[in-house]
Amino acid sequence: MALCQLRFFSQSLGKASEMVVVLPDSGEGPFPVLYLLHGLSDDASIWLRRSRIEWYVRDLPLIVVMPDGGRGWYTNAVNGDSCEDHIMKDVVGQTERLFPAARDRQHRAIAGLSMGGYGAMSLALHHPESFVAAASLSGAVAVGHKPITDEMPPDFKRIFGENPQGSDKDLFALIEKVDRSQLPKLWLDCGVEDFLIEDNRAFHAHLESLGIPHVYHEFPGAHTWDYWDEHIQQVLQFVMEAMGQ
Repeated sequence: MALCQLRFFSQSLGKASEMVVVLPDSGEGPFPVLYLLHGLSDDASIWLRRSRIEWYVRDLPLIVVMPDGGRGWYTNAVNGDSCEDHIMKDVVGQTERLFPAARDRQHRAIAGLSMGGYGAMSLALHHPESFVAAASLSGAVAVGHKPITDEMPPDFKRIFGENPQGSDKDLFALIEKVDRSQLPKLWLDCGVEDFLIEDNRAFHAHLESLGIPHVYHEFPGAHTWDYWDEHIQQVLQFVMEAMGQ
């Protein structure tokens, strides 16, 4: 595999940003693309440093793009940065301008862990025309479904508002509004010792109550890189199948 670190100016954020890209080192392309999102306290390099993602995709005709999402939850803040636009316009735009990336929905997928799990679901549901599949590993899927309290980090209120329930930040509400004929294939997993397990169970139950097809798994494990390194392999299989690869 070839590895690229790209620094570029994000028009949406009004500042410099970066992304790490893993590319096949054989084949003609255009290649399908997986956008792989990090969690709250990390950056664009973390998947490469803490998992074996480069090794797992070594035989796949797949580009993996790992952008820097800061602490922005991959959504356009109520009062702050336009992090959704950053991914959809700047990251996807740079990927498709600079690399041999397929440019159609059938060959784009998005996944992430924790904050990135929320981000993958949010971006896919806001832009179902852009992604054939979305996967959340240990996702903070209920973060927009509950009031934002003073015990939470102060940037949460700036990003989500005081009570985002029912808004476009709430995955539980957002999933009800998506055109089901465009709905991406959805994957959710969480460790049974993870502090987010009950939120994931609630979102799974909500999807079931709406009759929305999705894959849901609970595995042994907690909110750790051992867990994500193991189960990203299943997510890769899921997205490749969704892409018809």
